[in-house]
Amino acid sequence: MASFAKIGLNSKVIEVLSVVNEVLHDSNGVEQESIGIDFLTKLTGYPVWKQTSYNTNGGVHNKDGIPLRKNHAGIGMTYDEDRNAFIPKKPFNSWILNEDTCSWESPIPYPQDNNKYSWNEQTISWDLTTI
Repeated sequence: MASFAKIGLNSKVIEVLSVVNEVLHDSNGVEQESIGIDFLTKLTGYPVWKQTSYNTNGGVHNKDGIPLRKNHAGIGMTYDEDRNAFIPKKPFNSWILNEDTCSWESPIPYPQDNNKYSWNEQTISWDLTTI
């Protein structure tokens, strides 16, 4: 199955739909995103769609394939046309966008020990979780 994100105002993802792969094939049997977009436009009456891959996260394809648009699209994410990437909602004001992965990262790395931590935006630090 191929996945497509419906792009709304301010480039926000407002829906993600799946399409059977065979629908995307051209006369030579090659998958074409534009065919999927045409199919969904005729089906829904809505014209703005971008293909996404549920196997892509942080710019890596988890099955050693070619990553598509940095991250699998989800409702509420943003499609950035300049980066050709789906970007999740920024979790905290202090976090920084990693341009390679189009994922948000804390300004201080997560501690590398066996403890669990939660982000504290007021102190811009990781707090040890007691639970």
